[in-house]
Amino acid sequence: MTSDDFLTLIRDDLGLNVTGDDLDRSFDEIPGWDSVLLLTLLTSLEGSTGRPVSLPDVLEAPHLRRVYELAVTE
Repeated sequence: MTSDDFLTLIRDDLGLNVTGDDLDRSFDEIPGWDSVLLLTLLTSLEGSTGRPVSLPDVLEAPHLRRVYELAVTE
């Protein structure tokens, strides 16, 4: 999964209009973001990648880029 695929997944599955500029913003800086979306994103990522992503690690992520990194590299 590329970062563009990741952004598309967020736009399609979460309904947020995010761009590459949003990857390094803290979650509270992303319009429309809430904690429930993080769980939805985790579920979508696991479905898309076919591999588990650590919930504790995702909960500690400071921004979307870290969530992406957790999904594709760990």
